[in-house]
Amino acid sequence: MHKRITRLATVGIAAAAVGVMLAGCTPANSNTTEDGKSKVVFWQQKFEDYQQDWFKAQVAEFNESQDEVEVELLVVPADTWDQKLKAAQAAGKAPDVKTTSYGNVKPMQATGQIANLSELMDADAFSDIAENIAPFVTVDDGVYAYPLLVEPSTVLFYRTDLLSAAGIDAPPTTWDELLDDARTLTKGDVYGMNIAQTAPDLGWSSWGLQYNAAGDFPLRGDWSEASADDPAYEDLAKFYQTLYTEKLMPQEATYPYADCSFFGEGKVAMSACGSWALGQLSANPDWAGVWENTAVAAFPSSDGDPTSPTSTLGGWTLTVDAKSKVQEDSAAFVQWLLADDDTDRLVDFFTATGFSKYPARVSVTDALAATPEAADNPFLATITEDIVPYAKAEPSYPWDVSLAFATSLEKAMRGGDIPAAMSEAQAAIEDVIEKQKLAGTGSD
Repeated sequence: MHKRITRLATVGIAAAAVGVMLAGCTPANSNTTEDGKSKVVFWQQKFEDYQQDWFKAQVAEFNESQDEVEVELLVVPADTWDQKLKAAQAAGKAPDVKTTSYGNVKPMQATGQIANLSELMDADAFSDIAENIAPFVTVDDGVYAYPLLVEPSTVLFYRTDLLSAAGIDAPPTTWDELLDDARTLTKGDVYGMNIAQTAPDLGWSSWGLQYNAAGDFPLRGDWSEASADDPAYEDLAKFYQTLYTEKLMPQEATYPYADCSFFGEGKVAMSACGSWALGQLSANPDWAGVWENTAVAAFPSSDGDPTSPTSTLGGWTLTVDAKSKVQEDSAAFVQWLLADDDTDRLVDFFTATGFSKYPARVSVTDALAATPEAADNPFLATITEDIVPYAKAEPSYPWDVSLAFATSLEKAMRGGDIPAAMSEAQAAIEDVIEKQKLAGTGSD
């Protein structure tokens, strides 16, 4: 057990209430409370209501379990997060602990913003992190974030009733099969498929398929040169182009990729979306008829290999600020919350998500699967066994690279010349490399 955790656990129980503050003001991080406790300021980006409730309850439990450290929780809306964080950092009042997306871990480590948790937490706290997720938070020999959850960005949702009526007895496993099924399922007012179709959505939702097509992203290695002219990306562009130009998918982006309303409204028979759509679909009573006929599968790979990545994993971690004056106490809280041997609190969390988000720890995945709620859930096993283990990390290069590739992908999708579009992507990414001086700075 972590030395700080041990000392806290032997002190006894005190009635220290959780300090939940309004996000309109920045707390003064004085490191101690009025009654002499070490104060850890924890910023949580605002997510779904159940997540706020869970974090609030856990902070209260931690505070009540000992009398040396008090965690002060501040919930910050997503649309003001960057602004408030930069202002707090500039004022020397950055939070000691904060929620951090996987995509930000390595850039923050490179700029010295976050502490090395492997120097602050027990070594065995990291051995339980899933093998394919550990690299998301690891730089060299250091671990700079502790993962809470993962969300696959690409899952195939499909209507069992419509596939059955069309004589299709299983979801597609290759891109060609998906195209054939989409042609069969496109009837009347129902399209066979839905997938992202605008550059801002394609920029991130196609990451898994980019990797599937070419075995890597269009900016690789140390980021010295672009690889968007890899011929494999032409196959990916052709896949999107066929879906769109044959009108197998909606022709206008009424909803963004992250919104699964086309599927919920019964306008498509199959749809790509992130795992979070399970919560959206199940919560809408107007979509009950669709929901009772909904199933999920791993998105098809180009060649049918079920172990080949077709999704990236987004999600959230906790990090400790590199300049925090209470790093040890902050890491003790992180270990208590996310790395404790008792998996019950995390099992409760993932059950509350409706199985739309998934554990990063092997033991939590196993414990969750053993619950009665999981046994009754038709989606959990598919996503945790067929998708999460093979998914890749999101690229850590600047968004401008992803947008450059996606702009050309959209042009090709809408009927543009594919080789020309990929050449444009190559030139655009090389321009980003030069202007942002990326050469030699990458680690993807």
